[in-house]
Amino acid sequence: MKACMTGVAMIAALLLSTARAAEDNPLQLDAEAVKSTNIVVRKASARMLAEELRAPAQVRANAYASTLVTSRVEAQVVARRARLGDEVAAGQPLVELASIEVAQAQGDLIVGEQDWQRVQSLGLQAVSARRYFTAKVQRDQARSKLLAYGLTPGQLSALLKAGSASADGRFALYSPSKGRVTTDDFLVGERVAPGRTLLTVTDESSVWVEASVVPSDASRIDTGASARILVGGRELAGRVVQRAHTADETSRTVPVRIRVDNADDALHAGELVDARIAVGQARAVLAVPTEAVVLIKDSSFIFVPVGNDTFEPRAVKTGASRGGWTPVDDGLAVGAPYVASGAFELKARLLRSQLGEE
Repeated sequence: MKACMTGVAMIAALLLSTARAAEDNPLQLDAEAVKSTNIVVRKASARMLAEELRAPAQVRANAYASTLVTSRVEAQVVARRARLGDEVAAGQPLVELASIEVAQAQGDLIVGEQDWQRVQSLGLQAVSARRYFTAKVQRDQARSKLLAYGLTPGQLSALLKAGSASADGRFALYSPSKGRVTTDDFLVGERVAPGRTLLTVTDESSVWVEASVVPSDASRIDTGASARILVGGRELAGRVVQRAHTADETSRTVPVRIRVDNADDALHAGELVDARIAVGQARAVLAVPTEAVVLIKDSSFIFVPVGNDTFEPRAVKTGASRGGWTPVDDGLAVGAPYVASGAFELKARLLRSQLGEE
């Protein structure tokens, strides 16, 4: 390792000497240049970081926040009230249906309600107890049948207020919750059987990320462990909510489910992402912000101040980055100053000087 680091250190020295040949020192900045490049110098310190497992993963809809919108009775689609991708509110109409069975049940409810109101107004003194309770049960059964068909109490109230003219078998299916229409599988005019899924409404404020982990590593993952999801240059925090106890027969990997907050709609079902899952106990390691480490000639460097607003590159040996922090295994000591922010600008100044552009 010492021989490797010595070689990298020689690269650093060569870079700096080459740059100085182009000009006095491209890494000697005045106070104004330090301010404009947003250079921030900190002292190196230890942080608590856990080991991470890397695994390929796929975004899936949160099944606990998804609802299938189905017809509970044979019906015909007469109107579409929402389309694929629409954001809908709880109680918003999604599709309008018409059914002969519903029309019959609507008529039964109107008759039953009228009969019950008449019997109730007479009271038990004027009618037999059997007649009284039969009228009530028939009204309640007609009401329950319509509720079982998917009509809402509000729809039943509107039906009774409008009277027999509205008993045409038409009714709407409403969104059970706030969310987005993620599937839409029907045509207006189509006849649908009971249980047929017409739409799916999913609350996308959280999603599942299913990581595929080899069995030997899966046994090290605990429910509740923190995780990071890497997608499109972004990093999202998650937490393990479930680890399967059987391996997938095709891939021979164990699915690990990670719940990720998705309030900004960054993830969508079906996307492929990378997962980093914390395992074991966190331990103190010397670490710097990941942006403080730059690659020059395929080697890792940080910049350190050497006085009078002057900086120089220093070769370091790093570990895998975690949560925006990169462990430094060699090349930097606890308490030593380093450039925590602005390293990329210093790298650019160094490379431009080598090319004679400054």
